[in-house]
Amino acid sequence: MSQIKNNKIANMLYEIADLLELKGVQFKPRAYRTAARNINSLSESIEDYYVDGELKEISGVGESIASKIKEILDTGRLRYLDDLRKEFPENLQELLNIQGLGPKRIIKLYEDLDIKNLEDLEEALKNNEIRKLEGFGEKSEENIFKGIKLYKESQERFLLGDILPIALELKEKLEEQQIAKKVQIAGSIRRRKETIGDIDILITSDEPEEIMDYFVNLDIVNRVLSKGLTKSSVITEKNLQIDLRVVDPSSFGSALLYFTGSKEHNVKLRKIALDHNWKLSEYGLRDKKKNEVIAGEDESKIYELLGMAYISPELREDNGEIEAAMDKRLPTLIELSDIKGDLHIHTKWSEGDNSIEEMAQKAIKLGHEYIAICDHSKSLQIANGLDEDRFKKQFEEIDKINNNLEEIEILRGAEVNIDSKGELDIDNSILKELNIVIASIHSGFKSSQKELNDRLISAMHNDYVNIIGHPTGRIIHKREPLNLDLTEIFKVASDLGIYLELNSYPNRLDLSDINCKKAKNSNVKIVINSDSHNRNHMKYMELGVATARRGWIEKTDVLNCLEFKKLKEKL
Repeated sequence: MSQIKNNKIANMLYEIADLLELKGVQFKPRAYRTAARNINSLSESIEDYYVDGELKEISGVGESIASKIKEILDTGRLRYLDDLRKEFPENLQELLNIQGLGPKRIIKLYEDLDIKNLEDLEEALKNNEIRKLEGFGEKSEENIFKGIKLYKESQERFLLGDILPIALELKEKLEEQQIAKKVQIAGSIRRRKETIGDIDILITSDEPEEIMDYFVNLDIVNRVLSKGLTKSSVITEKNLQIDLRVVDPSSFGSALLYFTGSKEHNVKLRKIALDHNWKLSEYGLRDKKKNEVIAGEDESKIYELLGMAYISPELREDNGEIEAAMDKRLPTLIELSDIKGDLHIHTKWSEGDNSIEEMAQKAIKLGHEYIAICDHSKSLQIANGLDEDRFKKQFEEIDKINNNLEEIEILRGAEVNIDSKGELDIDNSILKELNIVIASIHSGFKSSQKELNDRLISAMHNDYVNIIGHPTGRIIHKREPLNLDLTEIFKVASDLGIYLELNSYPNRLDLSDINCKKAKNSNVKIVINSDSHNRNHMKYMELGVATARRGWIEKTDVLNCLEFKKLKEKL
């Protein structure tokens, strides 16, 4: 499967970057990470690029990295990586996943305390050994404890953005088999939760043995846990479990309802069924008095008989959706097709991989009416942020491309940095020339709640700011959300008409679904952006829309659901 193959190549390049960092090598790790990130986001299989002799067409892949990819595809291994691994203890690079530990600190822990892996690190923390080292302390130990907790969570659950493409590709492959009839993804993927434990797929087939044979012999399978006529379970190379169930067509709807979840949603549905003297299970909705199944083939029929409107899978969390469905007041959830443009795009001007025109052409293919180029500003030097003079030059390029493109409007924008005092790092004389100003926090994450709130609120009071980018600053499994008083942030945003971003990047999804619903209830409008650093990242918009749907968001709540003319009026 192409996505599994792409992930395998990308993971090997990421590992090279990690090991080079541990060696203290400069610049090269960033190059390997850029290539890995772009390979992970490919829609096609990397093998297709190899066969066509176009590996170097992938952004970030030069001669050296292309030759390594060829070696992996030809042999399944890479000698360069094998040699790097020999220079360090086997699992030392795993510590790079712990927040609060960088390469220099890891090498110090290894040299001074002989810490070679996660187990050694936890033992040293338990014995309070780390705080005694120069450059560490009690606060460092506390942060490392938190980092370990986040990392362990990441080993149990996968990002939706990483697993959804695999699940969809697997569904497509099963549908291609003529012996398969209905095929549907269930579980937390169908509910579009931000992290996923495993993949559940339901299928109907008259030849279950043959479909199970096909499933357990797919090239993604690393280990078969069990194989039967109604259920088989396998493990992939990345320790992802996939369960395939063959169900009877007459109970496909009830099985889909049951295996989609959530558990809490299903429990409440079963209680409502009992009130009617019915029993709801994966096998159907049964009238206990008549001892007959009254619904099972179709999910929507079950909801109808229980006296409620159909509930979209994203809402099934026992968060008021059942009561709303019974009262006919469910929201009309936003659809991906409602999105008219993307207002957070990075280009080669800062740390992006593509030119402005390349991003615009990709947006045209996606059907967008407009995009906003929002490269980083000058204080974010690691991202090659733009100063005032470079922004002026970028304006000229945007104007020139706009004159040559009729299919799309390119807006002048910027993602400006909010400093420790709440000031923006670009002069107002430039900001007033922009159509879109996104203000974001990129540092000082450990400040107090008051300091963080004051910084955001100060930025929101700038006359030219439209949007607060990735408001809580979280990185799923790596960095916890900022310690913000969101009630205050929502009030100020509502009063000032500031939009809060739902950043669709797979490890952000910030605002979260819960905070989207709170924002909506606080009369705050949002904007759903991809934060693309590569043209292939624009597809992440799907993840943002899914999160918005989980947060009960409708298209009237979202800035970039407006057509271009109305958008300009709003701004």
